[in-house]
Amino acid sequence: MEFRRAVKTDINNIMSIIKQAQAYFKEQGINQWQDNYPSNETISHDIADKNSYVLIKDNNIVATAAVSFDGEKTYGAIYEGEWISGNKYAVIHRIAVDSAYKGLGLSSQIIKSVEQLCFNKGVYSIKVDTHEENISMQKLLEKNKFKYCGIIYLENRSKRIAFEKVLY
Repeated sequence: MEFRRAVKTDINNIMSIIKQAQAYFKEQGINQWQDNYPSNETISHDIADKNSYVLIKDNNIVATAAVSFDGEKTYGAIYEGEWISGNKYAVIHRIAVDSAYKGLGLSSQIIKSVEQLCFNKGVYSIKVDTHEENISMQKLLEKNKFKYCGIIYLENRSKRIAFEKVLY
């Protein structure tokens, strides 16, 4: 499998995976990624900012994620807990796996690939937030040794639970 930066021509495949995830959340009654988020524009910005990545298996895009090393302004204030480190960190947003490839550990593969990106850049922390009802993401983070840190609020005041993993 190959984990690489997304390019403009990947956008339709990425949006197809995003739409599958949106439908899944809706089915599960999870109010995450509804209201046309993430949109085509969001993903286009990720690609333009060189923060969009795809996982390739058998020449197909099977998963996607946004990875940034630019910090996250909503992480400046954390409630009912604290971050493990104050070090430079990567942020993972918008992980999604093609429905046909779920259950193969691809989300964990993305996390491992992001860890490698971090090591290559001399960054030893990854921070993530997720909806409190998104149990599958929470299990993924726990499985990959992320620690619960507290609560953050998005710019629109939506509550999210925050996790961090310090890399050694």
